[in-house]
Amino acid sequence: MSSEPAIEAHGLRRSFGDVHALRGVDLVAPTGSVLGVLGPNGAGKTTAVRILTTLLQPDAGTARVAGLDVTKDAQELRSRIGLAGQYAAVDEYLTGRENLAMVGRLYHLSPSQSRTRADELLAEFDLVDAGGRVASTYSGGMRRRLDLAAALVVRPPVLFLDEPTTGLDPRSRNALWETIEERVSEGTTVLLTTQYLDEADRLADRIAVIDHGEVIAEGTSDDLKARVGGSRLEVALEDPTQAEAARAALGPLAEAGADVGVDGSRLSVPLRSDAGGVVAAVRRLDDAGVAVSDVTVRRPTLDDAFLTLTGRPAEDATDDAEVPA
Repeated sequence: MSSEPAIEAHGLRRSFGDVHALRGVDLVAPTGSVLGVLGPNGAGKTTAVRILTTLLQPDAGTARVAGLDVTKDAQELRSRIGLAGQYAAVDEYLTGRENLAMVGRLYHLSPSQSRTRADELLAEFDLVDAGGRVASTYSGGMRRRLDLAAALVVRPPVLFLDEPTTGLDPRSRNALWETIEERVSEGTTVLLTTQYLDEADRLADRIAVIDHGEVIAEGTSDDLKARVGGSRLEVALEDPTQAEAARAALGPLAEAGADVGVDGSRLSVPLRSDAGGVVAAVRRLDDAGVAVSDVTVRRPTLDDAFLTLTGRPAEDATDDAEVPA
């Protein structure tokens, strides 16, 4: 594995009139890793991808991809990267097979190599039966898969996927995740923008959260979850009149300085790391004569981290529109 990052950006800035899309973004992805970039629409994710893939010039800052400067070496860099944008970019008048073969020819593969690679990708993306049909007859999900296949025609060392599973059904999403994992295991570096937090949780080695054109947090999925806090014990009582007795019994399990929350028949306890979890809680409640209907430990999710960092849940993060290039 190369010691030089496959993707490295420092101080990227880009404005569109009075709108500051990027305000000094830094991003780093080691070779053979997946960098997940999260953030609401309009946060600057797509603008960053466009700069890193030579489609847009930055106003300030520097970036290198696959060892090449995105501005000075743009033409050479384009042969070393793959890109699947938010919307399927396929030629509707060509068949699926012809679309893929055309991309192969644009990358200077021979006609036979292009046809062979097209057939391989049609099989990989479950499009064999549709390979001879013109793309205008494809469903939205099929076009998305064809677009993703096109990004992989030349097996690029660096792959940019901008919200790649938008519009895909669960089966197709899982198939794409497996494809990404296979590519990364072979040494491909992936920058993945997504608003599906389960996608980032599964695929990304590191995650950068962008909001209002700035990276507001970065780290592993576990790092970001830890910013929300530790595990939380949630207890449902059979008799809400026992709430104060339950609060007293569970108090010693709470983090230092944290209160046991009570809402009717439900209690919530921010747990100490050494508290013992459900077993310790049940023993204490039993000793106190408190009857419970349910006891669970809830660990922070990436959704919790996203809400804490951006101030809104991921499902509401589509309110803003990305600034067009």
